Amino acid sequence: MKSGRVLRATTAAAASALVLALAATGCGGSGGSVSGKVTIRISTFSNMGFNRSGLFQEYEKLHPDITIKEDNAADEATYWQALQPKLSSGQGLGDIVGVEVGRIRTIAGRKAGMFADLSHAPGVRPDSFYPWKWAQAKTTDGQVLGLGTDIGPMAVCYRKDLFQQAGLPTDRTAVGKLWAGDWAKYVDVGERFQKQTKDKGLRFMDTGNGLYNAMIFGQVTSYYDASGRLVYDRNPGVRRAYDLAARANTSGQTAKLQQFQANWRKSFSAAKFATVVCPSWMLGQISQNSGPSGKGKWDIAKAPVPANWGGSFLTVPKNSKVRDEAEKLAAWLTAPAQQAKVFASATAGNFPSSKTAAGESAVSDTRNPYFNNAPVGKIFGAAARKMPTLNIGPDQMTITTTLSEGLTRVEQQGMDPDTSWRQTMSEIKSAIEKG
Repeated sequence: MKSGRVLRATTAAAASALVLALAATGCGGSGGSVSGKVTIRISTFSNMGFNRSGLFQEYEKLHPDITIKEDNAADEATYWQALQPKLSSGQGLGDIVGVEVGRIRTIAGRKAGMFADLSHAPGVRPDSFYPWKWAQAKTTDGQVLGLGTDIGPMAVCYRKDLFQQAGLPTDRTAVGKLWAGDWAKYVDVGERFQKQTKDKGLRFMDTGNGLYNAMIFGQVTSYYDASGRLVYDRNPGVRRAYDLAARANTSGQTAKLQQFQANWRKSFSAAKFATVVCPSWMLGQISQNSGPSGKGKWDIAKAPVPANWGGSFLTVPKNSKVRDEAEKLAAWLTAPAQQAKVFASATAGNFPSSKTAAGESAVSDTRNPYFNNAPVGKIFGAAARKMPTLNIGPDQMTITTTLSEGLTRVEQQGMDPDTSWRQTMSEIKSAIEKG
């Protein structure tokens, strides 16, 4: 999950119908009360969508003796840093703790003894989640320490008007065929785009770092093998992703921007680049930053291969004084009906980690008017269904961030890619040893 996401438009009536249908089958939770007043503290980051979609208020109405207090951090990096002393001491954590996918293996590995097994929490249906999402929070002994909130299945967002200027197809199906099967074809299209627009000051993509993430987050084995051993420094798949992103960075295809920074946000309105590697939550970033003038000019095409960038979990510390009630709330918030509501919220941006919710018409039939009425439910749903289960580990986020910094040196400072690769490998080793 990334900061500032805003959900695509959806059909509110259809979403409401799904909520009622799932609630009727027991997925949406039930009423009832507990003995005495209970306050449940939930720690979240960015826009996880629960409060703004009205779920906290709904749960409190269903359970009059429960009060939910949310402590929300604006961005995940700050949030995770603030959690470190609490994870070290085991004290001061919320009753429910949100965890980003890049951190979940720390919870399910090094910190596994601190968190509750939620696989059998009241209301949890393991088969309602995508299998690969369920597996991400599973320990070696089969416990599941986090319930998935959302995911970030991958597509490519593109400017139809800039594709037309470059003599490229603009229909989303035809565009997807340009790079079907291999991200290298995406870069090949970029070279073609640059040749056709060389006198117009345009760039094919915002930055090569997004391309790197898309490749890594679709590989079964990247930094860790199936046994949990680190292989980032000798895995050819990691080097291929790095080299392809470096090729984009050094061939003039990128606008040399850092994603989520101020200059990146401002650049959308200038319409100087044609594509953005696009997990589902990126739609909110694009529509917000491009503004009304970009409506209908952006569209969405299928990614070359299935990948998932982002998504989060809810965890429950074992020492929570209201652990039983916290587990029930975590299960309810991540049940299909509630995931559908978050997706339908006009202010969230989270594609369901529940295959049950994603498969219902309220989600699967959703189109986004801003992106030329693209069938976002079907595009992202198809990517989610085809995602493999990835081998991820506790230093996943650290390794990805450090490699991205290495690519930024290539893109913005002109460093030789091989030189930056060697420096990056040394930096990763040092960071892991310190961690």
